[in-house]
Amino acid sequence: MIQVVQTPITFEEFLEWYPDGRGRYELYEGVIVEMNPTGDHEEVAAFLNCKLNVEIDRQSLPYFIPRTYLVKPPRYPSGYQPDVMVLDKEALPDEPLWKKSSTISQGKSVKLAVEVVSTNWRDDYLTKARDYEEIGIPEYWIVDYLGLGGKRFIGNPKQPTFSVYQLVEGEYQVSQFRGNKRVESPTFPELNFTAQEVFSAGEC
Repeated sequence: MIQVVQTPITFEEFLEWYPDGRGRYELYEGVIVEMNPTGDHEEVAAFLNCKLNVEIDRQSLPYFIPRTYLVKPPRYPSGYQPDVMVLDKEALPDEPLWKKSSTISQGKSVKLAVEVVSTNWRDDYLTKARDYEEIGIPEYWIVDYLGLGGKRFIGNPKQPTFSVYQLVEGEYQVSQFRGNKRVESPTFPELNFTAQEVFSAGEC
């Protein structure tokens, strides 16, 4: 992550500033940050994108994975781009910013948000988990393929961990998967891959 602008700005100013088709940026409480994912990070995200698209197609679900988008939390001048996000087409007419700026502000529009952990792991485990919970996103995956997260999140000794956060009565409850344990998703119960298959970004 590279901080781009020092002076805090509003979300609306961020939308006006955002360069068309160049780079990937997020807004953290008024501060613009450029995201620079590694090749391994992108392979893991692509693997999950592929698996989810296959499942959506197989079940003929009214969902899709957008190419560009932002998630706007309610209380902070922030805007995030999850590494993968599954949207419900039927909920989008109620999104006030979707048509103009591909922005989601309501949890009911999102079936699943996925963050693949980089060195800025605190953003995924603390900031985004807090904001996705408040928005009401029903399922959130944190894919920590290098075991970078804090010990309070992934245990001691630290090891690669796939965390599935499910919204239960307004709060996230987490289930964790490692090694050859099959990942269990409340939204996509028929998905069939292990944590290790994700971490190694095997063939889709």
